Amino acid sequence: MSIRSKTTAAVASAAAITFFAGTALAASPGAPGAGDPYFPTYGNGGYDVSHYDIRLNYNPTGDQLSGTTTILAKATEDLTQFNLDFLLKVKSVRVNNVPSSFVSDNGELTLTPRGGVRKGQDLTIVVTYADSPSTVKDRNGFTAWTKTVDGALAIGEPEIASWWFPSNDHPTDKATFDVNVAVPNGVEAISNGTFVGQTRQINGYTRWNWRSTKPQATYLTFLTIGQFELRQGTTPSGQPYVNAYSERLGENADAAKASVERTPEVIEFLSENFGPYQFEAQGGVVTPNLGYALENQTRPNYDTGFFRRGANTYVVAHELGHQWFGDAVSVHHWRDIWLNEGFASYAEFLWSEHVGEGTAQENADFTYDLYPADSEFWNVLPGDPGAGAVFDGAVYDRGALAVHALRVAVGDEKFFEILKTWVAEKKYSDATIEEFIALSERVSGQQLDQLFQTWLFTKGKPAEAPGRAADVASKSLSVASGKAAEPKSRAKIQLTHELLDAHK
Repeated sequence: MSIRSKTTAAVASAAAITFFAGTALAASPGAPGAGDPYFPTYGNGGYDVSHYDIRLNYNPTGDQLSGTTTILAKATEDLTQFNLDFLLKVKSVRVNNVPSSFVSDNGELTLTPRGGVRKGQDLTIVVTYADSPSTVKDRNGFTAWTKTVDGALAIGEPEIASWWFPSNDHPTDKATFDVNVAVPNGVEAISNGTFVGQTRQINGYTRWNWRSTKPQATYLTFLTIGQFELRQGTTPSGQPYVNAYSERLGENADAAKASVERTPEVIEFLSENFGPYQFEAQGGVVTPNLGYALENQTRPNYDTGFFRRGANTYVVAHELGHQWFGDAVSVHHWRDIWLNEGFASYAEFLWSEHVGEGTAQENADFTYDLYPADSEFWNVLPGDPGAGAVFDGAVYDRGALAVHALRVAVGDEKFFEILKTWVAEKKYSDATIEEFIALSERVSGQQLDQLFQTWLFTKGKPAEAPGRAADVASKSLSVASGKAAEPKSRAKIQLTHELLDAHK
């Protein structure tokens, strides 16, 4: 380093150290949570992330994960320190190229950048780390990282990021992503967005590169590692797709392919109902060991169990429905989960109608009759289920009934206009149930408070299934049971919800 360089560096360092001189009282630590009433420690305050560059190495033998995540962000207030959500062992942290002190405590990685950070300042945060994720548990003794016989699964809701990359882990702070993971030759590493190639390294590893160019929530960012059959191509709409099938699917492999390979067709159908598909790529991943399905942006992951009774396009319709409701438009707080699960479940009703296996009304009638009035099912409120019931079956089934009630109340033309307007106005951001109600009233020209109060916020079984007129009811009821006849689609929808319900 030259004398001039040393002098410049010293001045810069002094400036950083004294930045808050005279204004120290205005600066404060960033909040250790995003203000979510259900999960107060999720996310953080004081900054907004625009991009994650995740560059990792993973050795399935011993479950060894190591590498670096670079975060581009902007401070939203004057900060003396700020937090990242992360559970793994950290080796070093740099903020704007300057080493930063840090403390890891139960999932909160607290950074104290030298001299603090001013509001509006661009931040480049580099975290280097190494650990065995499957051995790491959160404050509740839980690990979301799943070690498998041929790799690992980093898939989860409402959180997964903390087990493989540091982040602002809440849907209110979306970002773009580059995910680059090196694994032993012969092993695949699959993530979101567009596959931008693989690089064979000299150490017997291959690096897999994925890019997500649309804003994406942290929990919707996944990593699936193992031995997979990859199927790549271009959809009729011109988008790239990548589907991946574990080599351990056994007798379910063909049924899985017969379902997930129809992804472009299902997206085409849902686009007619929900508006244009908002992302740059398509696909799906099927694997054992997951236990449920998750709507990872552009590329949902499905457990092989969904296909144990043959092809199941209903789970595909459900997870792809989330690409609009949950992914393009995400929850503002986890209390708003109906905006995700109610509409994804209703996508199954729409798909059933489309393939001639039962109308949406027939599915609504059957679902309503399925639960007796004294069932605890009717005491879970889809509009505010509580932290312990975010993924309760009522959020899905009663949630779908609430969506159908809206359709019946406003008519098909206004109903689908509401859905398309919602996505068009809120895409790539987050929103609340109250905002959806306000938009529904604006588009329909109707006052809908009582409808939503009944179906989302009132305990007990509503007096009647939405849309069931007396004469229709008499025709659709089974003489033997006094209940609505079972639609052909119901067995697959029931299987889908049994496994989705296991997520809770």
